[in-house]
Amino acid sequence: MSNHISAFASKWMQDHFESSRSGVGNNIKPMEGLRGFAVFLVFIVHYVSMTEPWIEKGSFASIMLGAAHTIGNAGVDLFFILSGYLIYGSLIARQQPFLKYMQRRIVRIYPAFTAVFLAYVALSFAMPSQSKMPDGAANGLLYLAQNFLLLPGIFPLEPMITVAWSLSYELFYYLALPFIIGVFMLRRRTPAQRIVFFLSVAITGAVYCGLYGGPVRLVMFIAGILLYEVIANKLIPAPTSSLAIAALTAGLLCLLLPIKGAPGYTIKTTVLFACFFVLCLTCFTALQARITKAFTWAPVRWLGNMSYSYYLLHGLTLKAIFMVMHPIIHSPNNGFALTIAIMPVAFAITLLSSAALFIFIEWPFSIMQKPRKDASIQTKIIHDALP
Repeated sequence: MSNHISAFASKWMQDHFESSRSGVGNNIKPMEGLRGFAVFLVFIVHYVSMTEPWIEKGSFASIMLGAAHTIGNAGVDLFFILSGYLIYGSLIARQQPFLKYMQRRIVRIYPAFTAVFLAYVALSFAMPSQSKMPDGAANGLLYLAQNFLLLPGIFPLEPMITVAWSLSYELFYYLALPFIIGVFMLRRRTPAQRIVFFLSVAITGAVYCGLYGGPVRLVMFIAGILLYEVIANKLIPAPTSSLAIAALTAGLLCLLLPIKGAPGYTIKTTVLFACFFVLCLTCFTALQARITKAFTWAPVRWLGNMSYSYYLLHGLTLKAIFMVMHPIIHSPNNGFALTIAIMPVAFAITLLSSAALFIFIEWPFSIMQKPRKDASIQTKIIHDALP
């Protein structure tokens, strides 16, 4: 009986969360796993934030959890690289009508986002003390419009959905990249010329942000662009698994360096740029490497396939969990132990709520599209990627 239940559960999970059914494109599975890893890092950020009232400030536990919070922020940067790789691969392969291209991106982003956005709006009216909406009908409507159009992030506005700032970066990239490719006639250029062009843009942008501040994390999209060029044109041998693991470790730990301000933030971003580039290059080209196989583990890939729904909804779910828990467990004597003990339970609950969003909204309205005959493998999997 237990074997039948296990087989049924496995089949159900595969039917609902498995995207790599066709076997086309060997690098699809590690890409899915990398998205799962990235969104788990994001979970750590928001989980640690919620447990802050339990931890004594300045304690060893506070320092450790603060480090985990800082490292977790790298999950968004990994998402940016994967988006940079996928979208650039789709656009550089062939010219596409801009409106149809943007229609596909909007269909990919907005169904799940709209569902979560409406939930936040409803909760803002139901729980005014938790609302971020400004006073006054006109200001409130303007704030909602700004958030629905994904302006917070690129523009200095407070996002209603905390994680939606990164969607503003994504949307900017979607809009800018076709024009950059067209204006500079990049399809006519050699791979070496395109690499020099985008490296120059990345270096210029990083130097400017280091001196004057700015959205330096946009350069992560360029890491994805360079990754595509290197892989598509077989310019660099696949790094070893050991090198990829070392790069991942170094990239995450560099975020803990005690260097402040715009220059420090830019240095950390630049190191992460290089380290995540090596990690992804190994996972996409060294298919038998240990680290690649780790990222092809089915549960990690399934999390990656629903990562957009998870990314949007896990914060709200965690907020609900801790609104119930904080009055019950206030300033416990062993807050660090409690934080570690409750983490798996909280993660499981966020998985359930996000899976519902994925199954009922994201999959039918964003992903389940008619297959198209595209010029490259990357465009085939574009609808399975995080926006």
